[in-house]
Amino acid sequence: MTMTTSLQSRQTPETGKLADDAPHVLVVDDDQRIADLLKRYLLDNGFRVSTAKSAEQAKCQMRGLRFDVIVLDVMMPGQSGFEFAQELRKTSQIPILMLTALSETDQRIKGLEIGVNDYLGKPFEPRELVLRLQNILQTAKAASTTPQQSGEVRMGKFRFDIGRGVLLCGNEPVRITDRERELLRQFCAQPGVPIARDDLASDDSSGSSRAVDVQINRLRRKIEPDPSNPIYLQTVRGKGYVLQVD
Repeated sequence: MTMTTSLQSRQTPETGKLADDAPHVLVVDDDQRIADLLKRYLLDNGFRVSTAKSAEQAKCQMRGLRFDVIVLDVMMPGQSGFEFAQELRKTSQIPILMLTALSETDQRIKGLEIGVNDYLGKPFEPRELVLRLQNILQTAKAASTTPQQSGEVRMGKFRFDIGRGVLLCGNEPVRITDRERELLRQFCAQPGVPIARDDLASDDSSGSSRAVDVQINRLRRKIEPDPSNPIYLQTVRGKGYVLQVD
């Protein structure tokens, strides 16, 4: 990695100390050189930073400390970054930025389905990492201060509780990914109104229309009686997708 000119820091100008509300980052990477570089650079840019060499160390850290965002490597000994993120999403919505040398679209889609918020491929410029972290934190803050939609929509035997983000078949919960939950909330905000694929991809860190198509197809397999002939989650030629509700 090439160190670049640091952005405006959140250090106090009088003392050079971090501000009390500086975001706390947990860097999880078994490469000590990269972890040390990231720690120094993030500290210089106003973040508090802790590091862990493995998923197990990260879990220990999280038992005693509160973090605002996790920077997570994919390839680690023991539990991989994908496996750790998937386990974490069962109990926590802490933002995750994943570092990966894997550039294949399928790998990015896998992470998005698990609930990873953003990707950054190696090698990368530290300044880009800072900008991505700032964007993730701003998005998380906006989400926490924006009133949740409430209510419920019905699609045949399925019900989606908008506020809780829960999909039910009858009274039984249906497992959905964080990205599928986001898509359902986007559609439920405008039922019966076509939404462009680019708009659906705007919250997707890959920015890929193909990724949206894959996610829509996966969601159809969960809510449609016949996914090849959708009734509820329909394609609108030249416009995008629309959710028809009962």
